[in-house]
Amino acid sequence: MSYKCACCGQIHEGLPDIGYSAPWPMYTIPEDKRESLVSLKNDTCVINKEEFFIRGVLEIPIIGQEETLGFGVWVSQSEKHFNCYLENPDIDEIGPFFGWLCTEIKVCAPTLNLKTKAHFQGNGQRPIIELEPTDHPLAVAQREGISLDKAWEIVHEYLPKE
Repeated sequence: MSYKCACCGQIHEGLPDIGYSAPWPMYTIPEDKRESLVSLKNDTCVINKEEFFIRGVLEIPIIGQEETLGFGVWVSQSEKHFNCYLENPDIDEIGPFFGWLCTEIKVCAPTLNLKTKAHFQGNGQRPIIELEPTDHPLAVAQREGISLDKAWEIVHEYLPKE
């Protein structure tokens, strides 16, 4: 199956990753105040110089496949760990750092505030986000994997309806 990428506008083959453009707490700030309170970049967000977020990839294994279903999610970080990440984007010797999941993944909701660890990969790659091994459906899926049919079912929830 092919799909049109929301980022580049190109047609791609295979299973797309699902991305979120900002951490959930940003949406709790009135739109007219966001410009003055929020510094949002592709992979980092700072709110009111007090809350710090990084974007990473939460991967769900697909049973019997090499590929994974990836979610581009946001996790909170302490100021110290956030700054360490900014200062060391190209090394993997930092972390893993604790954070709270700050993305609501609707197919597994509620997912806000699940405990995470950000594992840094270096080389300018986004961190891999690992959920605490609980009985939450998203954590179970990350540990045990999902079927390819289930992955496509999830993706279809996010693809634009034409």
